[in-house]
Amino acid sequence: MVACSEGKAGSANYKTKEMKEIYFAGGCFWGTEHFFKQLRGVVETEVGYANGHTENPTYQDVCTDQTGFAETVHIVYDPEILTLEFLTEMYFKAIDPTSINRQGHDEGTQYRTGIYYIEEADLPTLQKVYNQVQEEVGQPLAVQLQPLENFYKAEEYHQDYLDKNPQGYCHLPVELFKMAKEANR
Repeated sequence: MVACSEGKAGSANYKTKEMKEIYFAGGCFWGTEHFFKQLRGVVETEVGYANGHTENPTYQDVCTDQTGFAETVHIVYDPEILTLEFLTEMYFKAIDPTSINRQGHDEGTQYRTGIYYIEEADLPTLQKVYNQVQEEVGQPLAVQLQPLENFYKAEEYHQDYLDKNPQGYCHLPVELFKMAKEANR
């Protein structure tokens, strides 16, 4: 668990409560971040690049398909408001779990899907939801489920992109944001 001392207030005692973290790669991180920010209990998000094999990648580096990084959203959440199981179920509503290196019109290795955890204790919950979704779709999922190896924060202009640019590009439909906003109210 992470004790957070800064960030957006998502609960009354955010600065003193124990928060949890998870990393989701769901295609373009602009829409994925915006989607998760709609959920009550998500107290902080940050976009970046996860599980690649170079150091300090830039967006331009990641777009070459040579770094191994996935556009990823780091989520800090209040486990008293939002369970990891529910958060993961919501993640699967925002992606095509059978698409390889593609979400919407975005294509390339940086748009692969993945769930990257930092606490081994989270794996059984993540695996349970993963298995349920795989059973529902009836085929193997193209979603990585593995420990977080590394994460580099993306450039500042990528952070909260759709808040700064409400008409900006997004591969997710607006209806999905509305659904997330009402999902756990």
